[in-house]
Amino acid sequence: MYNGLVRSGITVVVGMVLLATCGSGSSRISTPHTPTGIHKIRHIVVIFQENRSFDSYFGTYPGATGIPMANGIPTVCVPNPANGQCVKPYLDHADMNGGGPHNDVNSIADVNGGNMNGFIAQAEKGRKGCLIPTNPACTNSATPDVMGYHNGADIPNYWAYAHNFVLQDHMFESVHSWSFPSHLYLISGWSATCSNPADPMSCSSAVDPRLASAQDPTPYAWTELTWLLHRYHVSWGWYLDKGAQPLGFGGHHGKNRKTAGIKRSKGPKPAKSMAGVPKIWNVLPGFTDVYQDNQQANIRLLTNFFIAAKAGKLPQVSWILPNAYDSEHPPALVSVGQSYVTNIVNAVMKSPDWNSTAIFITWDDWGGFYDNVVPPQVDTLGYGIRVPGLVISAYAKPGYIDHQTLSFDAYLKFIEDDFMGGARLNPKTDGRADPRPDVRENAPILGNLVNDFNFNQKPLPPLILPTDPKTALVCPLGGSPGVNGGC
Repeated sequence: MYNGLVRSGITVVVGMVLLATCGSGSSRISTPHTPTGIHKIRHIVVIFQENRSFDSYFGTYPGATGIPMANGIPTVCVPNPANGQCVKPYLDHADMNGGGPHNDVNSIADVNGGNMNGFIAQAEKGRKGCLIPTNPACTNSATPDVMGYHNGADIPNYWAYAHNFVLQDHMFESVHSWSFPSHLYLISGWSATCSNPADPMSCSSAVDPRLASAQDPTPYAWTELTWLLHRYHVSWGWYLDKGAQPLGFGGHHGKNRKTAGIKRSKGPKPAKSMAGVPKIWNVLPGFTDVYQDNQQANIRLLTNFFIAAKAGKLPQVSWILPNAYDSEHPPALVSVGQSYVTNIVNAVMKSPDWNSTAIFITWDDWGGFYDNVVPPQVDTLGYGIRVPGLVISAYAKPGYIDHQTLSFDAYLKFIEDDFMGGARLNPKTDGRADPRPDVRENAPILGNLVNDFNFNQKPLPPLILPTDPKTALVCPLGGSPGVNGGC
């Protein structure tokens, strides 16, 4: 359960800047314009992690719509075709998880017409053809761990963020598919394949679109958010953990993908080829409009984010993508991912920009792990299965649980409303037409992240957390995680 971490306060000194102007023999003193409401947020940081369902991380969080329970015992179960048993969700302290396959066909099968009971069957089918034999998901002698969940003893920092800021318990993946289209939705509100990379109108919706390659480095012709950001003179950064990695990730992803191996020593450690962000997550360089407006220099190493935070010079919008080791994508360790995220959040909290920043943390898809809430349908591609969502800000409502229906489209909407007067990725208005079937930010079912803030409250102080918190997690070969997570 939640381990009682409390915030540590700091003293914030606010100085008034007085401007004197002279004219016609007289002088007057005026104050700068003071932002109000959403415009108190001058920096937005989106941290995009990997492969966890809401129930797998927050299914037992008090007050959240989590795993159905009676007297502390789950009242739901999922059939295991291998032995005919029905398996209830169970507490799993393993630092290394396996999860299950999570393409579009797996999402449909997991949801199973709203029964939410296909998870074990899909995990067992997914073992066939596994190319990473040390991945727990590929171990034929063990029962799939998709029904396992973590609690506040395992992920105390994530639960502390929920307790002190905002937890979103109806955040759904934007697309009912895997990591690659999910990242396309994060930045553009659409997933598509284009017959002509030079023509946005040649694109059509695709749940498993064509991946950028050396032969076709910019296949994404439709319009993404940085096009609008540049048009409205909004600064931005796309930050890569250890740089870019040219390969895809994991043979269980997508169609005809090759597996890049992961070496391990008492837990997963990335090979040199996996040291950067995989291409299936680092999608922005594949969009043609980034080059049309000469903004590719804003794709940067994560080290630049830490430098900007320390200097109080964060861009107005930042996206942060992990490498495989830090991502929480099975078989990456939970402890390592939590430490990595904590380090980023701490950097913002120590920054002069803390009082004007909103941090959004989410996970790109459900990773095959169980969730009990049926995703709503907004169009042919979404929504997908529920994932965790956190909002951290000096103006976040402390301890608030947001029950609105949300998706990653809500991030686009918040950024557009904050910095661009409500402009949208809309072919009729954005100056770069494409044939997207709908404007996702305007979906009637989509909630508004403004509801997670109280812009009239006294700014909350930072909550600096240890990057090596004591947890109940158990390393693959026994023992507990060490400094900055890891086994």
